[in-house]
This record gives sequence, structure tokens and C-alpha cells, in this order.
Amino acid sequence: MKYSNKIKGIAAIISFIFSTALYGQEIQVKDIVNDRNISNVNVYNADQSKGGITNARGKIDISIFSNDEKITFRHISYLPVTLTKAEILQDKNIVYLVKSSAELSKIVISVSKWQQDKNDVPKKIVSIDSKEIAFSSPQTAADLLEKSGKIFVQKSQLGGGSPMIRGFSTNRLLISVDGVRMNNAIFRGGNVQNVISIDPFNINNTEVILGPGSVIYGSDAVGGVMNFYTKKPTLSWNEKTVISGSASARYASANREKTGHVDFNIGLKKWGFLTSVTYSDFDDLRMGKHGDDVYLRPEFVARINGTDAVINNGNPLKQKFTGYSQINLAQRIKLVPDDIWEFDLGLHYSATSNVPRYDRLLQYRDDALRYGDWFYGPQRWFMGNFQTQKKGNNTYYDNVKFTNAYQRFEESRNNRNFQDVILNVTEEKVDAISSSLDFEKRFNPKIKTFYGLEYVYNKVHSDGYDRNIETEEITDAPSRYPDGATWQSMAAYASLEYKMNPKFTLQSGLRYNHILIDTDFDTTFFPFPFTEATTNTGAFTGSIGFSWLPNKWQITANIGTAFRAPNIDDIGKVFDSEPGSVVVPNPNLAPEHAYSAEFGVQKRIGSSFDLNFTAFYTLLDDALIRKDFNLNGETEIVYNGELSNVQAIQNASKVFTYGFEFGFAAKFDKRTKITADLTIPRGEEEQADGTKVPLRHVSPIFGNVHFIYKNDRLKFDIFTNFNSSISYNNLAPSERSKAYLYAVDENGNPYAPSWLIVSAKSNFEITEKINLTASLENITDKRYRVYSSGITAPGRNLILGLNYNF
Repeated sequence: MKYSNKIKGIAAIISFIFSTALYGQEIQVKDIVNDRNISNVNVYNADQSKGGITNARGKIDISIFSNDEKITFRHISYLPVTLTKAEILQDKNIVYLVKSSAELSKIVISVSKWQQDKNDVPKKIVSIDSKEIAFSSPQTAADLLEKSGKIFVQKSQLGGGSPMIRGFSTNRLLISVDGVRMNNAIFRGGNVQNVISIDPFNINNTEVILGPGSVIYGSDAVGGVMNFYTKKPTLSWNEKTVISGSASARYASANREKTGHVDFNIGLKKWGFLTSVTYSDFDDLRMGKHGDDVYLRPEFVARINGTDAVINNGNPLKQKFTGYSQINLAQRIKLVPDDIWEFDLGLHYSATSNVPRYDRLLQYRDDALRYGDWFYGPQRWFMGNFQTQKKGNNTYYDNVKFTNAYQRFEESRNNRNFQDVILNVTEEKVDAISSSLDFEKRFNPKIKTFYGLEYVYNKVHSDGYDRNIETEEITDAPSRYPDGATWQSMAAYASLEYKMNPKFTLQSGLRYNHILIDTDFDTTFFPFPFTEATTNTGAFTGSIGFSWLPNKWQITANIGTAFRAPNIDDIGKVFDSEPGSVVVPNPNLAPEHAYSAEFGVQKRIGSSFDLNFTAFYTLLDDALIRKDFNLNGETEIVYNGELSNVQAIQNASKVFTYGFEFGFAAKFDKRTKITADLTIPRGEEEQADGTKVPLRHVSPIFGNVHFIYKNDRLKFDIFTNFNSSISYNNLAPSERSKAYLYAVDENGNPYAPSWLIVSAKSNFEITEKINLTASLENITDKRYRVYSSGITAPGRNLILGLNYNF
């Protein structure tokens, strides 16, 4: 017996020595499902005194470890594994990792453009995945953000949606699609509707950075960054071709929405093709039955027999005119020739019909409706985005990404006064070209860097004319922007992530951005005292923060700077900002700079209760604000036949925003939970004389409470959304002048009332392939209007959706 045991022991030793000699000390890490090699796996011993990173082929030499030493393999997308060196060598030098959905939910990309564990990031990130998007049934990408409960969205018309984040909005927030900035040279300080061009059916996930993001994204990322990541093709990973897809249909009663969507994927071993098509048609929106009569639509203008007539609205709950339609197309092509290279082409196109601007159609002059027509022409957006990624474990990078994109934006404004036959038209087109080169490099298990270069070029085409709607005669008129104006941005950035220990991560970054603007002004219609404007300016931005994870806590803090350089809209715009005022160009503008701080705490109590709290503060210096101005010494000029007060964008103010964000989630069991969020923003603008006034883009206090039940086939959510009021004294001066948007208080002054609505939504899995969604929003049919919005919110709204996956 003893002899037999000795023989077995000697045989085991010989086998071990033979296998070690055969395979050596180099091992390979693979995905257990598809057998693909996994690069950038963090490999280390118990005290992290030894370690390394798997290369582009998933390989690493483990000769530095002893045979009985425990080695941990950790990757942001996989469950960690700990094995001894002997166990690994006996298993043919291969370590298999398993993807974890729980781990994946913690991954964020937007902060560095590369995958990071959310627990390591010192900024607050709102993450919305594809399941949440499908469950919320948003009609547009603006609705997607609003339904998250953490982003406030203003609407001037049904075909729009302008997010507000921590007291900032419009051109102080940056929109990114698949890593490409959507902001262009004519993004304005007024409400921006471009986010609706992104198809919610084609979004895989969304990440919103609350607070500045200029280190990675440059100009405009003052208040936050909204990153939309569209769906990617899936490959088969074997020789068999895989065809999959989905078809969806949806109806909503409040605006009689009729939406159809289809997408299909062809997956080969190395190639993937994804096509997506969505069409939506919206009728005029019905408001709620119970509420303030000031929001009713008692009459509207219609053209009958060649003459404008005021028509009594038979149903004043129906907001004439708000309906529009939209189509979205997308094509993605992906090539993965090996474990090192990946190529991705994304083509996106969106177009709306004419979109009535409802808030302007509500305006009266001399007790009569002012406009016969006011609508945006078709809003069109095209993006072609070609991205190349390469993995390589070398001195300079572990991963590199080269992104080249072309975008084309088209929009127009069309307005005609009541009983006038002249339609005033301005048309804008922007060609945007961008290139970025982004690197990721891990030096050891504790230190990782991200760095890169970026170039952006915009050219603006602008035209203005008057069209006689009876004779179709066209005459020249002022354009909104100087035609042919260019805007360029060149930048370099670097960011460092230092994981001092498993519970403490420090992250810092620095960016230099240089901006060039060149414009020529046409003095045919306005006697400008200048014929050109050029900008040649630069800005450094930086940030530093930490994330600390003591037992069941996460404590984060971050300070940083951001900036926004003037664009063509700031420098060269001519338009009527409001009745009786006209904005004129101002070539003497400098960038505005933001200085921000953020502190956050998250706490898990037991295994089922989570609390979070964030405090934030931002100072915006040399803020670009619209103020009274003079043109050649004149404070009033005639514009569109009306004597108007002259205004211009100026570096005239300091802006202060601050506030708090709260949230909690409580799980009662595996099926039921309650969540709640509350945002308390504040903001002021300091005038030239030192006085302070309320800031226009600071939303009221807003929040939500959700009670959620979920089992294997059903998910049900009953919830409330609420806003606090904003009194007349707390309305910004520019909002006080828009009394037609607001309710009236006891003193006859405009104000924004508080409101609370109750809604319910559900998703039922009929079969593995068929899902039914049903929602009833605003159950009590309350009539209310969101702060600063020109359109009244939907009344009771039944939403039915059917989705089939094949």
C-alpha cells in the first residue's frame, strides 16, 4: 500500500514537471462562454506585491509567483477568480472567467471613455440600461432622460425637450453619441431640441455625468455630459450565421402616438450587421382635465380661403398645434478580424416633419393672437462614425481607439404674423468633422492612465429670406448667422487613476483646449460697426477626486474646472429673443470658466437598504449672458417691421449654482422594493451692480417615489412624480417677461405652481419572445405645466406597447 502511494506521488510530481515544461509559465485567460481571450485582466497575489496585466491575446507570464501562492484574476466585466499557480498549470495553463450581470451594471464608460468600475469614480453618474429604457417606454430621448427621475426636462413644444442639470442647460451641457460630441457651433443659450434626434429604440444604454466633464469632453461640458451608446451588432463567434432582431409597436392616447420599430442583426464569426428603423407619428397633445384654466387652449389661428381666422377650440384641452412625425434610421457594421483589432462603422439619420412651436403660438399682441404660423422646419441629423480599436500590451498603451466622424445638422425657423402674407424664414446647416485618438494604459495593478487628442471642425451655412405665401415670391432677408463661419477646437488631455488599495481610488486629469473662430458679417441689412470677428483662445481645465469604500460606505469628493468657449451662436447671431427684443452680434467675447466641487455619500444598511446623498457647488465666472446692448450707439432698431430693444451675448455676470441630491432604495424581498429620488437645486446670477437675481435654468425641487413589484414574468411599478412651486420673486427676470407660460398668483404675477401626479406602468412577458408593456400616466388627469415649458403636460395617458424578439 505504501509502495503504491509512493508510486502515485512520484507520478504526480513527474506529471506536474512534465506539464510545466510543456506549457511553460505563460498562461491564458478566456471567457468561459465564447472561449474568447480576455485582455487587461488584473492578476495579483494576496498582498498585491506581485502582479501584472494580460496582454492583447489574454496571456500573462506567472513565473514570479510560487506554486502554492494564491493568484487573483479580476476584470471589470467578470467575476473575480482566485487559484493557486499549481492549479492553473495543472489545468493546461488556462483560466476561465464568468461574466457577471451584477458586475456589468457597475461599469461606466463616460468618465474616461474607457470601462471603469463605478465604485472607483468620484463623480455622480446616472446609468440607464436597455431594460430600463424599454420599461419606461419613452417617446423621445428627451423623455428617456426625464423618466429617469434624475434629469429635469423643459419643453417648448411636443417635438422637443431641453434637459437641465444642476442649474445649467442648453449649450452648457454636452451631448455625446457613441463617443462623438453632438454639440455644434450653433448650439444656443435658449432651449435646445437636438437630443430628440437620437432614437430611444436604438439606445443600448445612457450615462449622464452630473457636473462638469471638460477634462475629457472639452468646451460646453459645464453642467454635465449626456452620453448615449447605441446598439452594436453581435457576432456569432463560430462558423454559423446568426440572425436575430425585434419588432415593436406602441400607441399612446394623450397624443395618439403611433410608433413602429424594427431592427435585425446578422452575425457572422468576424462580421456583424445591425439595421434599425423607427417611425413615429404624434397628434396634438391633450392636457389634463383638472387644473388651472390659464393653460387651456380656447382658440387658435387657421387659414381659411386665403385668410387668417381665429377659431374657437371645440376641445380646449387639445393643444392645437403640437403634432409632428419623425423617422430614425441606423446601420452598424462591425468587423473583428482577430483578438487585437476591432472596426466599427455607425450610420445614423433622423428627420422630423415641420414641428409647430407651441409656446409662440400662444402669444398675444393687442389682445389678439400674434402669429399666423410659427414652426421649425424639418430637423435633420446625419452622423457617420468610423471607429478603430486596437489592443496591445506595450510601453504606450494597452488599448487605443481612433474615432472619425462626420455630422450634418439641418434646421429652420419659419414665422408669420397674424393676417400677414410674408413668412420669415431662416435656414441653417452645419457640417461637423471630428477626430479623436484615445489611449488606455495600465502600468501596474494600482495605476492606470487615460490620455488622448481631439480635433473638431464646424462650418455654418445660414440663409434668410421672406416668402409671400400667396404669390410664392422670394425676397432676401437677414440670415440668423454669418454664412460660412467656422469654429475649430484642438485639445490634448490626460487622466490618472491611482488605486492606492482596494478601497481607495484617486482620479485626476488635465486638459488643454484651443478654440479658433472665423466669421464674416454681411452689412446689407444691418450697419454693423464690424465686418468680421475672430477668436483665438485657449483654456486649461483640471479635476481631482477620490472614491473611498469603507465597510458598506462609499464616500466621494471631486473638485474641478470647466469652460465654455463662445461659439457662432454667441458671437454672430441675429434673432428675436422675445417680443420687442432683438439679439445682435458681439465679436468681443471670451470663454466662461466654471469652478466646481462635489461631495457624495452612499451607505448600505444591512443587505436591503441603500441611501445616497450628494452636495454640489459651481461658480461660473465671466458667464455669457444675454444683456441689453447698443449697436452704433442705438439701443433700439427695427427688426421684422417692429421697433425692438437691442441685446447681445456678453461676458457680463457671475453665476452660482448649488444644491443637494438624495436617494434611497429599500428591498423588502426578492420581488418588491421602494425607490425615491429628490433633487434640490439653487442658483443665482450676479448683476453688474452686485445684486443677485434668480437663475433661469435652475429647476424647481423635483423628485419621485416608486413602488416596484417583479417576478419571473411580470414587472409592475406604481409611482409619483412631483415638482415644487417657483414664486414670482424666485422667477428669473427673463421668465417673468413670459407671463403667457405661467399661472397667475393672487397678486396677478406669473409663477410656476407645484404639482404631483400618480402613474403606473407594467411589463408582462407573454412568452420568451413576446413582451407587452402597459402604462397609465397621470391617473388623476391633472392639468399642469412643467417649469419654463411652453406646452402643458399630457393628461391621463394610456400607453400600450408590444415587442417581439426573433
